[in-house]
Amino acid sequence: MIKAAELPDTIAIFPLSGALLLPRARLPLHIFEPRYLQMLEDALKTPARLIGMIQPNEVPGRAGPGLHSIGCAGRITQFSETEDGRYLITLGGVSRFRVVQEVQGFTPYRRCDVKWDGFDRDLGPDEKDSGFDRPEFMTLLGRYFDARELSADWDTLKDADDELLINSLSMMLDFDPEDKQALLEAPSLPTRRETLITLIEYQLRGGSESEMIQ
Repeated sequence: MIKAAELPDTIAIFPLSGALLLPRARLPLHIFEPRYLQMLEDALKTPARLIGMIQPNEVPGRAGPGLHSIGCAGRITQFSETEDGRYLITLGGVSRFRVVQEVQGFTPYRRCDVKWDGFDRDLGPDEKDSGFDRPEFMTLLGRYFDARELSADWDTLKDADDELLINSLSMMLDFDPEDKQALLEAPSLPTRRETLITLIEYQLRGGSESEMIQ
């Protein structure tokens, strides 16, 4: 486990809309663009092997895509190369960070100076959610999966620890990028669970989609 003192002040940034990484969760990624292949190669040379996942944030008047102020760094825990030079990697979520400024340099990928203050809990053990009404939540989740015609391993979901269940669903379910950002920025597991429930209920009511979900 990485300690707070080992977290670097500058990290490589991978802006990817809709992709969410949370502390202690795992995110599989498919790396194929040359600039991100270079990012992967450079990150593997560092002691922490960190890549910062962050949501792009369109800023009026800006030449290129901006970035949200908060992202989550992941440690490269697995990687394999395909025959045509692509990589399949897995990031293990370490800690959220706050962007201080983007670093101008000669790397083809983006880098940022970051601060880790305020996210000390991310480096600790799994969070618990004492107020979690699992039976009620599973009923709501079942309605959502039925409405979306999705399948699930319900036995695995029922047996999953609170944090694993809530964070995995936050990462996997098809929410808008801004909703993903809200889930990322939730200060605690209970708050993330409440946000997740609100988003599921919103989509069941029709949400912003043109076709109502009954």
